[in-house]
Amino acid sequence: MTPTRRTVLIAGAAAALSPALPATAAPRTAAATPPLASYWYPDSLPAGSPGPGITWRGLKSWRAETDPDLAFNAASVPLATRFTPVPANATARAGQARIQSLVSFGPTAGNPSQGSATADYYALTHWAYIDELVFWGGSSGEGLILAPNAPIVDAAHRHGVPVLGNVFLPPAAYGGQLRWTRDLVQKDAAGRHPLAERLVAVAEAYGFDGWFVNAETGGGDAALGADMLSFLRELTSRASAKGQRVTWYDAMTVNGTVSWQGALNAHNEPFFRTCDDMFVDFRWSPESLVSSARRAGQLGRSRYALWAGVDVEAAGWNTPVRWDAIVPQDRAHLASVGLYRPEWTRNHLPADRRDPASFHAADDRFWTGRSLDPSRPDDTDGWRAPAQSVADRSTVTSVPFASSFNTGHGLRWYEDGRVTSDTPWNHLGLQDRLPSRRWVVHTGGSRPAVTFDFADAWRGGSSVLVAGDLSAPAVVDLYATRLRLTPDTVVELTHRSDAGRVRVELAVATGEPDTPGGTPPYTWFPVESSGSWRTSTVRLGGLDGTVRALGVRLTPVGGGTVRWRLGGIAVRTASRPTPAAPTGLRVGAASGADLRLLWNPARGPVRHYTLHRVLPDGTRRFLGGTGQRAFFVSGLRPEPGERAARFELRAVGELYTSSAPVTLTHPW
Repeated sequence: MTPTRRTVLIAGAAAALSPALPATAAPRTAAATPPLASYWYPDSLPAGSPGPGITWRGLKSWRAETDPDLAFNAASVPLATRFTPVPANATARAGQARIQSLVSFGPTAGNPSQGSATADYYALTHWAYIDELVFWGGSSGEGLILAPNAPIVDAAHRHGVPVLGNVFLPPAAYGGQLRWTRDLVQKDAAGRHPLAERLVAVAEAYGFDGWFVNAETGGGDAALGADMLSFLRELTSRASAKGQRVTWYDAMTVNGTVSWQGALNAHNEPFFRTCDDMFVDFRWSPESLVSSARRAGQLGRSRYALWAGVDVEAAGWNTPVRWDAIVPQDRAHLASVGLYRPEWTRNHLPADRRDPASFHAADDRFWTGRSLDPSRPDDTDGWRAPAQSVADRSTVTSVPFASSFNTGHGLRWYEDGRVTSDTPWNHLGLQDRLPSRRWVVHTGGSRPAVTFDFADAWRGGSSVLVAGDLSAPAVVDLYATRLRLTPDTVVELTHRSDAGRVRVELAVATGEPDTPGGTPPYTWFPVESSGSWRTSTVRLGGLDGTVRALGVRLTPVGGGTVRWRLGGIAVRTASRPTPAAPTGLRVGAASGADLRLLWNPARGPVRHYTLHRVLPDGTRRFLGGTGQRAFFVSGLRPEPGERAARFELRAVGELYTSSAPVTLTHPW
């Protein structure tokens, strides 16, 4: 990777931008400091002192049992299994090119563990097209090894996407020091690599899926190249034993120098053979991808284990890309696609226009294409969106299943259609399983606009809004599913009509379309419409087998503009289980108005936990939610005459049923 692409990763760039936890509890912190995503140097630290807000640490000395933020940073959602339905269009293929996404969600230092009080966030939702997410970042002035924070891992895992931490050894031009590379690959007296063991231990304790290794510090020699290969062999072996994976970046060569190849060749082949896959630097050409695919096959490896780098950091969908060299439409794909910095969809917006609606409009354009409908891609669009080449996947495979279409950020927080917090927020760990293909609309008339909307919601921060002049019935595909039907299976829709008269029907298909892009063979179930939030329960009488698709059909009554809002969907049997309550809610540390709260997890399955403050008049104010067993509360202020703050913590189940509260009173 050339130095010009390091625009946010130089020293000091931070200013710009559940697995089982250890049996031994982390020590009580001296103060209620905000928990942050973790980052380290391999071993030795820079000379001098760190800048404001930066903590220098060496990974070699890290241990889970002494990590004070582990309870805040450990992911809680296991990696879900995915399936591939009949593709949404004739050009999207399964089993060929995959998508890797390298994303900088925030700064290296000062990146909150559990979201923050702003809706201005890269709330990625198009997981259906992604096969591997890399938590990108690192700088010579902060730290070089980054562990992804828990909300990102939880959201990705919910959609079946593995997440890799990042090991970044920067070019010397950006402060890289060769001693850090030597630190990483050091051996102990027994000839083992202690940092390989540490990396695997971190990923296991934090609950993510492996490491992206990017060694770009020049000046090495053949001995260092041999040590790096030995290190990768041990890292990959240890990672594989724990179900983790390792991706290598095409930078260092086997002779220890840094020389980006833009191809799989003799200079990097030993690293590729050792690791699970390799990111091919942006210098690739159509000819080099052909030779790389051939070489991978000769090694008995898939060509799709090679990610051809596409740098979209500066120009997003305006980036010129030789798409036919990677994902040709008239023959088999040559390689997979490595998207570098697709958070351009947020970053390119002016600061005063980074509201959730503007961000999602841009993000939909990037992932779906100019048509905003993956079933009818625009062939004149110079940007070949992932939905045009890659088949979408889904993880909706078991009952109960529910979604309130929460994207993981919002302008307010809603519960049962009421605002319980008017503070903007982001926390990707609260993101629901979202529709994989957005938005497919089947209609013989004018196509309505379908969007996530943040002006109102039933639960969380967003709902689905269908708006436009309907001239004919419009079918909106919602979910591809694999849900086994039983005699007591029901579907619940929570919805309302904001404008216009419309007849609403639930669409349920037990088969798939005969051809890509076709309409599923739906059966229609009438749903009563309402001008206020209403939950309609539909019994699926007459159907058996497996539900393979869910949608809605809206038919205009009398013409005119329609604004119809979907706040939630649930598929369940007759029972609505309520989760057990958590226990042991306590203050781990307090600093004035800042608290670190800890608790013991509830027994049985839990979607997430919600924390409310109970005001003197009995009103419950939402403070936050998380999948972890710890939460940081900041900026609390007493109400007039209030001597103590009262908190309620609840476990929330898959159907959004809540446990009884566990309470805590904290004196001011």
